[in-house]
Amino acid sequence: QVQLVESGGGLVQAGDSLRLSCAGSRRTFNKYVMAWFRQAPGKEREFVAAISWGGAYRTSEDSVKGRFTISRDNAKNTVYLQMNSLKPEDTAVYYCAADGSTVIRSNSAAYAYWGQGTQVTVSS
Repeated sequence: QVQLVESGGGLVQAGDSLRLSCAGSRRTFNKYVMAWFRQAPGKEREFVAAISWGGAYRTSEDSVKGRFTISRDNAKNTVYLQMNSLKPEDTAVYYCAADGSTVIRSNSAAYAYWGQGTQVTVSS
């Protein structure tokens, strides 16, 4: 089992940047595909981005391509989400998640472990 703790959320203005962090508890952190999801009020949780074990492979949702970047530092058991050019529609609770498979997947049901979430609010 792996415990995940997100940090870095906050209130920013449109066009600003934020970097979210997610710290994992397990020494085998580098054996998990890591992902970020988000959930806005009244909407379903949606995939944002994911990264493979070693960081060589990444994928992201179309609306954040070119603005958000997922990365990881396995020495620190941490995954990051750099968010640039933020828009009001990016407002949501952001969750990190871990999947013990070797395949990057965008389906939230594939991820067994979740953090508690961090709020990102972007004002116009």
